[in-house]
Amino acid sequence: MTRRTGYLLFAFVALSLCLVLGRIARAETSPVREENVSLVSSVTDAGLNGRGVKGIDISRETAAAGGTGGLEPVENKGVLPGVSAMLTELRSWSNPDYTRVAVTLDREVKYAYHRLRQAHDQKLPARIYIDFKGARIAPGVKDIPIGDGLLKMARVGQFRPDVVRVVLDIENIRECKIFPLSNPFRVIIDVKGERKAEISRMDDSISTAGPEPRLERSPEDKRGLQPKLKVPKVRRIVIDPGHGGADPGAVGPNGLREKDVVLAIGLKLARRIREETGIEAVMTRSTDVFIPLEERTAIANKVNADLFVSIHANASLNKAASGIETYYLNLAKTDKAARVAARENNISMAKVSLLQTILFDLMANHKINDSARMADEVQKSLHARVVKKYQGVKNLGVKQGPFYVLVGATMPSILVETAFISNDHEAELLTDQDYQNTAAAGILDGIRSYINTLR
Repeated sequence: MTRRTGYLLFAFVALSLCLVLGRIARAETSPVREENVSLVSSVTDAGLNGRGVKGIDISRETAAAGGTGGLEPVENKGVLPGVSAMLTELRSWSNPDYTRVAVTLDREVKYAYHRLRQAHDQKLPARIYIDFKGARIAPGVKDIPIGDGLLKMARVGQFRPDVVRVVLDIENIRECKIFPLSNPFRVIIDVKGERKAEISRMDDSISTAGPEPRLERSPEDKRGLQPKLKVPKVRRIVIDPGHGGADPGAVGPNGLREKDVVLAIGLKLARRIREETGIEAVMTRSTDVFIPLEERTAIANKVNADLFVSIHANASLNKAASGIETYYLNLAKTDKAARVAARENNISMAKVSLLQTILFDLMANHKINDSARMADEVQKSLHARVVKKYQGVKNLGVKQGPFYVLVGATMPSILVETAFISNDHEAELLTDQDYQNTAAAGILDGIRSYINTLR
């Protein structure tokens, strides 16, 4: 071998070694490869039952020894070019076998989520983490301790200058579903499992219906009073008056607001339930306050409700549209049902189409058949009560649609459209105390009929 050939061979080996070392260095500093990225997921219990997704190398996801367990701090140097979203809120709700975490941003961004097995050698818990791309953390957003036996904590950090990472430390979960909501943009994480008995408890901080004058009953109502139900299967019903606070809902003639009339009906319904059945009635709101859609279902799950009834008033660009209809959660079969869902969800028709694509997975454990039966009983009874006093009110029947407020409910749940606030005549009815009482009585008749089918 000539001296020149030897030099060339040495140079080639040296160059190859540099390339290999460079690739190793990049691999050690690169972010975790994205796996299982989609709009919605049912993530099984990786690391606990052995049926979960493939384990991910945590050495690249974890900060330095003694660090943040998955959140790599980055110095906050202000908003960077191309970074447009702010993560503004992190919240959670729990009951003995369910936890919901909501992450709110001020605009929609791409996100990816992953599941990591427990790392015994590094004393790190199993965890779920979600990366929000093109986002920063708003001032004041902090980690939230959960400690409910399912999740230990929800933590948030600036993983990279343009990526916010939310980490959920897992205690013991069986199932996890992740899905987005709009206006404002939120990502919801629902986890289910079985909590240890000694740490299972109920938080009594849920608001209930405020004081209201005793119901004035008509002679017909008094004759129709039935003995209190004694059905152990139904102990608690959540009544959800739609909209509220900054969200007026649909607006009818003379500025009549949906949020006001449905609150009045909801309060009357809750009082009737307590007085006539002995069943506990819990209000998602008893005053004019705004409650996010995801919180309404979370309240029902948190208090272990047996039934969930959301009260609304319908609206249409066609001022002649009128009547009563009841919905349960499912894919919309008609454009009209999709439009109602878009209005109640406060989203566009395009977003409804997107929701339809992910709804099937979200409803995997939803009590669709029970909800459909309750919707049928309530619709029949409500219309029968109303049409007896107010002739000509149409029965629009039972329908199905993708309503955010019903997503994630672990009990039979329905949405009742009590009248069309956009119709001059029915708007006038909605302001009438007698009509409100009649509607409340009709809904309760339907609830009674449904409960009787459970005997």
